[in-house]
Amino acid sequence: MVPLSVSQIEGATLTAWPALRQAQDGLWLWRYAQGYTKRANSIHCLDASDGGYAELRLMRLAELSKRHRIPPVFRVTPLTAPEIVEVLDGLLWEEFEPSLVMAMEMPNEDFPLDFQARYFEPTDPQWIRAQAQMSGYDQPTIDVLGEILGHISCEARGVLVYHKAGLPVAAALAAVASGIGIYLNVVTHPNARGMGYGRAVMGAALNWVRSKGATHSAIQVLAGNTPALNLYGSLGFGEVYPYTYRRAPDWGRG
Repeated sequence: MVPLSVSQIEGATLTAWPALRQAQDGLWLWRYAQGYTKRANSIHCLDASDGGYAELRLMRLAELSKRHRIPPVFRVTPLTAPEIVEVLDGLLWEEFEPSLVMAMEMPNEDFPLDFQARYFEPTDPQWIRAQAQMSGYDQPTIDVLGEILGHISCEARGVLVYHKAGLPVAAALAAVASGIGIYLNVVTHPNARGMGYGRAVMGAALNWVRSKGATHSAIQVLAGNTPALNLYGSLGFGEVYPYTYRRAPDWGRG
């Protein structure tokens, strides 16, 4: 089977996790979602050949971010034109949260599950409530999450895995875009980590995307998140490419 390209993965991820507002400048994409998640509140370059007038375009989109009261952030991937990186370096945009994209071909069989799992429509309040509680979200964040989930245009499901007492202890969002399974908002309750629930919720999510015809899967993870890297590696994911974020120095850390 042919491996996934960076463009395929980035495109599937953008579809699976929509912004609430977008603006395009050539093959650059500005995304806004009231500050919830960096991938939905940043500037992206979708083709490394589109680096013309990089500083002018960067300043224009950074100003758009400021007008919407979010930090000007650029998501740097292998698709980012070299001219853009040169401008970011020259303007001293700070690099933060280095991350990795991992991918895998889907296996021919389902993953075994040691715990009960259930699937929900992404906008189901029961799933949103459980996911938000495990993540420690406040009400404004929950409201934005619900709005983003309502904008998902591809097939998607919220996944919950339960403790034997019947309480949800792990959650994930699974989506299928262009035949690629994408996994977001993977979280285990702080008091239930290291007990196999994270593996179970990912196994359940992988089984669902396989049932929907996905041939590959991809997931994004912080480069320093060793437990997650080990978990995804044990499920069959392998590193495909790194990415990072760059933020404007005049915005500060708030």
